[in-house]
Amino acid sequence: MKIETAAQYKLPIPVQRILRKLGQDIRDARRRRRIPTAILAERASISRTTLAKLEKGNPGVSLGIFATVLFSLGMSDRLADLADVRHDRTGIALEEENLPKRIRKFRK
Repeated sequence: MKIETAAQYKLPIPVQRILRKLGQDIRDARRRRRIPTAILAERASISRTTLAKLEKGNPGVSLGIFATVLFSLGMSDRLADLADVRHDRTGIALEEENLPKRIRKFRK
């Protein structure tokens, strides 16, 4: 049985760009805080190699590691809002389409 890795999957170009930007933003946040890679990797309990992959936007880095690094940088608060239903414009629009045209009084 062959085990496939994340690197073997072909990601859509927009997703690749998003991951690359996220990695660059994390790298920039680390540098603004003047935190060396060795220190941040230690705080996040990961290797420097994994941190380098994360900062390059490698899709094989788990979401848990991204979350831990963001937490180590003091930036994890916004992570919970990524897929918040209050910001789901498409879902809200679809839900509004299914609202009843009129409401009838319930009869006993």
